[in-house]
Amino acid sequence: MKRTALITGASSGIGFELAKIHASKGDDLIIISRNKNKLDNLKRDLERKFKISVYVIVKDLSQMGSAKKVYKEIRGRKISVDYLINNAGIGTFGEFSNSNWNKENKMIQLNVVSLSYFCKLFLKDMVKRGNGKIMNVASIAGFQPGPLMAVYFATKAYVLHFSEALANEVKNRGVSVTALCPGPTISGFESNAGMRASVLFKGKKLPSSKEVAQYGYDSMMKGKVVAVHGWKNRLLINLSRLAPRSLVVKMARKNINPN
Repeated sequence: MKRTALITGASSGIGFELAKIHASKGDDLIIISRNKNKLDNLKRDLERKFKISVYVIVKDLSQMGSAKKVYKEIRGRKISVDYLINNAGIGTFGEFSNSNWNKENKMIQLNVVSLSYFCKLFLKDMVKRGNGKIMNVASIAGFQPGPLMAVYFATKAYVLHFSEALANEVKNRGVSVTALCPGPTISGFESNAGMRASVLFKGKKLPSSKEVAQYGYDSMMKGKVVAVHGWKNRLLINLSRLAPRSLVVKMARKNINPN
């Protein structure tokens, strides 16, 4: 049976690799981002290579109301979404008192509001059908506070806890919800967030977007609720649960920026 995956932030990084994985499995795609050229190129490549159908939606999901517009467009075309992958997300670096509120407001709209609304809209359809899978891309940042990236870390904590709660609500209804929690990954995020010089990225041998995407796909297909990529990240999370909160915050800041 033909299935369809909707992937936000599909023009690069983890979303780009997830699109390729789903296409290789024979799934049709709905790919969304702001970059029309990259989406069109991806559509052309995947349709030619895998003989699937790829529907492109160029949309800035950091804009209020954008998620509902996407949903209406998809429903208008009578497309049923079997896999919802909320991958799009942005971050910014710097002290909250000196940072740009417009950027942070967009971050909250994208990382939290659009993600939640997509889940609200598509989850109803999945529950009604009795099948479907959702993957929300969170982060190991969701397990701790993040000085110098306070809003970003907070949004990822929301994604993590929101996903866990949804997973519990629908566990007996044929639907699964997975929170994918990568650590630092070579995905383009580090450049966009101004973090290439951060301790988290500088001089480190980090996993590729392809590795993380495959792990996320496998975890989603197994119905895993919280999927933390990499044993070092899993160890770090477990250690942070045992440490005093003041030390966790201090170490988080040191990892982001030791200066």
